[in-house]
Amino acid sequence: MKTDLATSGQTVPSAPIETTQKKLTLKEKIAYGMGDVGNNFMFDLGQIYLLKFYTDALGLPSATAGLIFLITKIWDAFADITVGTWVDNRKKIGPRGKFRPFILYTAIPLALVTVVSFMNPDFTLTGKMIWAYATYMLFGTVYSISNIPYGSMVPAMTKDPVERAQLASFRQAGSNLGLLITTVGFMPIVLMFDSQSTGYLVGVVIFSIIGVVFQLYCYANVKERFVYEKPNQEKKINLIDSYKGLFKNAPLLILCLVNLFTFSAFNVKLAVQIYYAQYVLQDVSIIPYMGFFSIGCVFIGVALVPSLVKKIGKKYTYILGCAIWAAGDGLAFFFANNATIFIIMACFAFFGSSFVNSLNWALVSDAVEYGEWKTGTRSEGVVYSFFTFCRKLSQALAGFIPGVVLGIVGYVPNVVQSSEAIAGIRGLMFIYPGVLALATIIVMAWFYKLSEDKYKQIVSDLNERRASA
Repeated sequence: MKTDLATSGQTVPSAPIETTQKKLTLKEKIAYGMGDVGNNFMFDLGQIYLLKFYTDALGLPSATAGLIFLITKIWDAFADITVGTWVDNRKKIGPRGKFRPFILYTAIPLALVTVVSFMNPDFTLTGKMIWAYATYMLFGTVYSISNIPYGSMVPAMTKDPVERAQLASFRQAGSNLGLLITTVGFMPIVLMFDSQSTGYLVGVVIFSIIGVVFQLYCYANVKERFVYEKPNQEKKINLIDSYKGLFKNAPLLILCLVNLFTFSAFNVKLAVQIYYAQYVLQDVSIIPYMGFFSIGCVFIGVALVPSLVKKIGKKYTYILGCAIWAAGDGLAFFFANNATIFIIMACFAFFGSSFVNSLNWALVSDAVEYGEWKTGTRSEGVVYSFFTFCRKLSQALAGFIPGVVLGIVGYVPNVVQSSEAIAGIRGLMFIYPGVLALATIIVMAWFYKLSEDKYKQIVSDLNERRASA
């Protein structure tokens, strides 16, 4: 049976739903990417600035702040699994679709909890620690409810692998636009105020309001064309069976492993760059310039990804990006002793990382089809949530490791740092991500087996199964 979820006004029948594939419009691709701009206006504030807010404004010890990231992100990871299962078990899918309503209903709550996370209440140190745990856990929970359906929606928008790669690129472009604007625009707002706490709060309010606008724009301008309900909707998906099926999905498992490497590396760089600028280069004002140029290079990389995928495939484009990234960080470790060289090397590393981050979303969409082909069960939400579970674990490491390392090397906020502290910041900024980029090359080259030809055969087999069902 065929239906257009955007216009039917009817509840979706309990049968495979499929419309004639039409090319996605440019407006729809842009709208999908703008959803990640809105998400990242709030998410990136936490990843880039919250650790420093905890240590320098809230007054938490650096090791304690790192532990908050570790525990809250592990909480988020399990929240992702719960949300993914919830999405896949939905019975009544109305005219808004299976995934889009989550974007609509979480936009404002997500903005509110983002603001609360950056408040500095007049509590004792213990009270502030509890406040930080509670607010960032709440943020992660609401973010999961918003972001899991958003990311799971790509297979429902198009079957075309080229269009999926394009959506992944638009999403990555949106993510990087959000990252660019938060990197360039946030600290100047904070520095306008004598009180760090006030500056952080005003900046977060501004970015959160704009983030809501972008998320609602995404909701209003994307469509779900392919939604496959399970044949027996009276029987819920068995959670254990769903996750057993994931362990038969080899491409997904490899993708999750390399994301533990790359996403951890990327987020450590984001968290540590402000420490590097302030204490190594002694000029925190360069952060906006570094963000403008380095993330600007990311846009160039994102634009090149579709062409590279056509020529060498997703796997080798992914490996090429890691090689460029590792080279950039390796050179920076030895030569980035002034602001100009630091910015140039950052451009190089971020350019390479753009290949990796762009292709993650296309590869996880491929894994949805592989999982259905392998097990006979289609579970977009479970696949995507398991993938983000691993990404949240990497985020946990990305917050925990800098906090612990800074504690070990004797970091003290807002003073001249010791040589041990400087060495620790440099290692976090360059050695940690560079080594993990090299590890990713090894894993992808030896263990990722889902070629472009294999994927096309899987899609063909699935179409034959559905036609005969």
